[in-house]
Amino acid sequence: MKRLTIIGPLFLMLLSAIAVAAGFQLLLIPVELLSSGVSGVAMVIGYVVGWNIGWLYFALNVPILLWGYRVLGKRFIFLSVVTVVATAISMQVVPEIKLTDDRLLASVFGGVLVGLGSTVSLRYGGSSGGFDIVASIISRSRDLPVGILTVLLNTVVVAALGFLKNDWNAALYSMLSIYLTGKIIDAVHTPHHKVTAFIVTNQTQELASRLLKLPRGVTIIKTRGAFTSEERDMLMTVTTRYEIAELRKLIGEVDAKAFVNIVQTIDVIGEFRKR
Repeated sequence: MKRLTIIGPLFLMLLSAIAVAAGFQLLLIPVELLSSGVSGVAMVIGYVVGWNIGWLYFALNVPILLWGYRVLGKRFIFLSVVTVVATAISMQVVPEIKLTDDRLLASVFGGVLVGLGSTVSLRYGGSSGGFDIVASIISRSRDLPVGILTVLLNTVVVAALGFLKNDWNAALYSMLSIYLTGKIIDAVHTPHHKVTAFIVTNQTQELASRLLKLPRGVTIIKTRGAFTSEERDMLMTVTTRYEIAELRKLIGEVDAKAFVNIVQTIDVIGEFRKR
């Protein structure tokens, strides 16, 4: 049964990788624009030194994924590894073809295509690696906003392209591409990096113990239905957007009939269990 539950996400990770690779090879790389995150670092190095960008993308992600394995969820990292490896291989298979000479068109459609691919990966429990993982890890040890960290890291990479290639048009168009990628992810997935789940269940103790192993803090709240007057427990837990897919899977395994409301959380003040 477990094999069947992982086949679907694996297939979606492969689709995500192909979409991202197509955005790179057909739109961004031919006109020397950048994507966000580690892929942007790989592109800068590739443009300056001439090395294969796909394998650079893979090599740069390896230490980040190993670091993430120690801090983030194992399933999340496993699916992220699949996406990164599949993206690197897809970049060797998908030919580099210049679909357009217009950098504006390339940045817009490249950013959208990469954003759609990345969203599929995030939505079903993985990621395309890179700065998302770095920022998420840092935010767990230091209570810093993940979004700002990601923007700062991407700004450094884009500035490096402008200085090293002396091509500030490319840098600015790259910022547009990165912005659109982020907006697509926010629109389809969630714009907030922390979310709060309210879970009404009859399997309180088992579900609470499973949530604590993520590890996440859990608050048990006594509730009573207005229509039936039936008393049930509601679990409240704060997690990150990278763990939403794992949370859905866990709840479905313990109590398929549980009522779950996941809301966006702007900020958390007080004890937020980071590890």
